[in-house]
Order: sequence, then structure tokens, then C-alpha cells
Amino acid sequence: MSFDPAAATKAYVDSLGPAALAKAEAYTTGNEWLLLAGLIVSAIVTFIFVRLRLLDRLDARLAKRGWALRTWLISAAFFLIAAIVTLPWDIYEDWWRETAYGRTGQPLGDWLGQSAISTVITAIFAGLFFLGVYALIRRTGKRWWIWSGALAAVAVSAMLLVSPILIEPLFNNYKPVPPGPVRDALVEMAAKADIPADRIFLFDGSRQSNNFTANVSGLGHSARIAISDVAIGKASLDEVRAVTGHEIGHYVGGHIWRMIIVFAALAALLFFLADRFYPRFARAFGSDATIGEARGLPVLMFFVSFFALLATPVINTLIRIDESEADLYSHRTENLPDAFATALVKTAEYRSPRPGAIEEIIFYDHPSVERRVRVAMDWKAAHPANAPEKAK
Repeated sequence: MSFDPAAATKAYVDSLGPAALAKAEAYTTGNEWLLLAGLIVSAIVTFIFVRLRLLDRLDARLAKRGWALRTWLISAAFFLIAAIVTLPWDIYEDWWRETAYGRTGQPLGDWLGQSAISTVITAIFAGLFFLGVYALIRRTGKRWWIWSGALAAVAVSAMLLVSPILIEPLFNNYKPVPPGPVRDALVEMAAKADIPADRIFLFDGSRQSNNFTANVSGLGHSARIAISDVAIGKASLDEVRAVTGHEIGHYVGGHIWRMIIVFAALAALLFFLADRFYPRFARAFGSDATIGEARGLPVLMFFVSFFALLATPVINTLIRIDESEADLYSHRTENLPDAFATALVKTAEYRSPRPGAIEEIIFYDHPSVERRVRVAMDWKAAHPANAPEKAK
């Protein structure tokens, strides 16, 4: 009997069982509604800041300070205060709901501690970023949005460079994969792609999440591939190879650089639109601050949230392209389509595997599990006995 990719795909997805599929669909649908809810929360936060004139009062208190220090302090204060205001919502969205769906076993105290660290880091660096934006508004006139897009590219590049070294270790413990068959396989795979063996790490992702994950992070000499202990614990050796092959595909494909370029272009578009529409948003919230004043940051950040929601389909589509390319790299170099499929099915526990076409385009930053498994099965049908190709 000839191999049927469609039947094999259906069998893999159905192996989850009706209850798990229904739970995954409910979880995914809820996440999609949370995008709209998040915009509403952002509007409420903006309303609170404007109506209570929180940043206006801080601006008045800091009137004798230099412009740069005052602007940074006001910007950083916004992110700190906003985090406090939204804490109940964040607990619900990022901890309680994840716990209810079995996606995390992290104690609330640990979650709060890590959130506090994240908030401080965000306040410091986002404050510096917007200090740069406001300086560009002052110095470059009507073209400030172009320069701000370039600033966004520099900021993202800098964060990607230092994150694996200075930031990620604050949240997780990264260490070399222990000696054994898994490490031997990963070292061999890395060598084919000219990746130093000391750039492959195991991290305690189970601290925050029960999700089956791996990632590529960093830039240049700080770039690395990291595999969660959840993935190692749940996966067979072939599944580890298939998933790591995908992550190596991101590394070899230079997807981080592509992401930086896309982010810079979107940031420039965002600031261009903000330059045109900010006054309307400010009037709607009752703010008299101009776009060049730090006390108007709450309105500007609401515009960022609004733009990000509208741009979601575009951003997700671009990310899906990278993910598809990384999948293909894994198939081409490892030729483990069945292991890749079984690994993907594990991720379907928290990402509904069978979304509608429109739902996938709008909300999915990865191709659906069903689509990715089908590609793997099509690859299997076309390459039933082929040895893996060398990395290209």
C-alpha cells in the first residue's frame, strides 16, 4: 500500500484525543480574545494616567532637572507605574490562566519575583529608548520617524547582543547539554552548520512553563541555541534532533537579521503614523501633551498597542515564513519527518492544531501543527529512503 500523507497527518493530530484537542482549541481561542482585551486594558491605563495627570505632576516636580534626566525619569516611571496598575490583569493572563490550563507549575511568588525583575529592566531600557526618540523629535524635525526607526534597529540589535549574556541568565539557568547520546548528536549537528559546540545549551524552562520549546537567541558571538529541559524530558533522541534541526535552521538562515530589518521598518511606519494621528488620540483621552513630550507617553504607548494589534497578521505572516524555512532545513538535513511530527504534536497541547484558514493568517505566528505535520509527511513521501543532506 502506498504512503498517504493526508491520512498520516490526520492520524498524528488525532492521536491527541478529543479531550486534548478541545482543550487546546479553548486555550488558543482564549489567547486570541486576550489580544483585544489587552488593548482595552491599555486604554484603561492610558485613561488613568491622563485623568490623574500622573506624569504631568512628575514633570512639574522634576522641572529643575536637566531635560535628558527628566525625560528618562518620566519615561521609566511610566513603565513602572503601568506595571503596578496592570498587575492584577497580568497575574490573571500570565499566571492564573496558564496554571488553570496546566501550562505552568510556577509558584505565584516566583512569578511575581521574576515579573519585578522584568519590570525594572523594561523601565530602565525602555526609558532610555524613548529618551532617544524624544531627542530625535527635538533635533530632526519632521523626519524624526525615519531616525526613530533606525534607533529601533540599533536598540533591538543591542538587546539581542546582550540578552543571552546579561538578561536571560536572570530568569533561567543555562548550562551545556550533559554528556551522552543527546549531546553527541547535537554537537554533530552543530558541526555540519559550522556552529561551535559551546553555543548549544540546556535551560530550566520548566521553571516558567510546561511547554515543549527550544529557541535561538543572541546576535553574533552571543548567538546560541537553547533547548528547554521540558523538551529534553519529553522527547526521544530523534525528536531532539528534528527540533534542534529546526532551531539550527533559524541560525543558518540568518532569521534574526531579517527580524531586525522588519522590526525597524515597522517601527518607522509606527512612528510615521503616530506623527499624523497622535493629536487625535491625545484629544480622545483628554491629554494636552504633544508627541514630543514625555508626559504624553501614555497616549503614545496606547497608539503602539493599537498599531501592534492591527499589524498582527503582517507580523505573524513574516514569522511563519521563517518558521517554514526552518522546518525545511530540519527535513533536509535530518530527514526525520516522523520524529518531527511527533514533536509537533506535543506543542499542539497549547496551540490548537486545526485552526481555520483566516484564524491561522491573523493569529498564528507559526504554521498550524496540522500544516507543519502535513509538510513533514509530504517530505516523507518524496524522500522515503534519502539520507540527510549536508547543511547549505
